[in-house]
Amino acid sequence: MADLKNKVQLTGHLGHKPDVRVTDKGEKWARFSIATNEVYTNFKGEAVTSTYWHNIVAWGKTADQVEKLLDKGIEVSVEGKLISRSYTDKEGVKRYVTEVKANQISVENGKNASVKE
Repeated sequence: MADLKNKVQLTGHLGHKPDVRVTDKGEKWARFSIATNEVYTNFKGEAVTSTYWHNIVAWGKTADQVEKLLDKGIEVSVEGKLISRSYTDKEGVKRYVTEVKANQISVENGKNASVKE
């Protein structure tokens, strides 16, 4: 078990156009969310679909490509790692966030494009 790594792989649809920004130091980053669905059968034998939302962040060249290629509704596959951070909001409340830091993104709906860190 010594070779376990922090690795996430998700395939889903973008919920909105990516939010692309540049830090004070000139580093570009992009943030977006994707929805994944899980289908299961409940105790009555009915098919039930549960939707889960995942926050994704990309930096540098990956953020450049996200800005060019991705838009609301597009299906993508994301590979990256989980990161957690905290910040203090405008009201002084400490907030905690867990998101996926993407190192590879592939467009799945026919654009045949792949973005890799």
